[in-house]
Amino acid sequence: MDFFKKVDNINDDLYWNIPERAQGTVNIIGGNLQNFRTPVKIAEFFSSKYPIESTKLVLPDALKNKLPPLPNLIFLKSTDSGSLADKEEIVSAINAADYNLVIGDLSKNSITEKALASAYGNITKPTLITRDAVDSLANVAIENTLLNENLVIMGSMVQLQKLFKAIYYPKMLLLSSPLSSVVEILHKFTLSYPVALVTLHNGQVLIAKDGAVRAIDLGKTSFSPISFWSGELAAKIVALNLYNPNNFIDATISAIASAQY
Repeated sequence: MDFFKKVDNINDDLYWNIPERAQGTVNIIGGNLQNFRTPVKIAEFFSSKYPIESTKLVLPDALKNKLPPLPNLIFLKSTDSGSLADKEEIVSAINAADYNLVIGDLSKNSITEKALASAYGNITKPTLITRDAVDSLANVAIENTLLNENLVIMGSMVQLQKLFKAIYYPKMLLLSSPLSSVVEILHKFTLSYPVALVTLHNGQVLIAKDGAVRAIDLGKTSFSPISFWSGELAAKIVALNLYNPNNFIDATISAIASAQY
């Protein structure tokens, strides 16, 4: 399989591309009236860890009275239950930043799910979705959304399995499948759809884009199967790709495998 490689050597040179002076704008998007801890935590982590000109925290406006009026906050229309509601506002906010991280803590709300899925199909800026934001996309499964090359999906095998099933993709991901079978499916999927995928299977981190698939042994990284999904790795992937555009696979490999930053 010439499209597949196991990664042994990490290109730490990419870290020299992290600028000394702050540059770029990033949105951290998520939260609902009952739970917004992760978006706040990851926004603080991101702004303190990387030289970013502006890190915005994008939340539903139902939270206005729960947070102080800070310049890095953007509030968008919310549903009656307090989660994101308006597709056009979401698209506008995403397209105003250089990179976006939809970190989750979204309520299980059909209005929010439809608004986000519809928005993803219309964005023009790179956007990584992870944690329960992937579930939100799978519940709606608008196939046209997956035709947007700006979308990166960092999800578990179960989440990707659900997403593939929802769009009636003919090849199914199974947790019991050997690595070679999963790699073959990710290869074919990312030839059909221009989205990028990051997942974890049998102790291997898999990165797929444009038919190319790379694998990294999780044991050779600083992440555990639990910390892999905490949100900090997703932020690291966003940062490396912000500073190294058009080099998704190498930047993502460095974010995952290098102990720097």
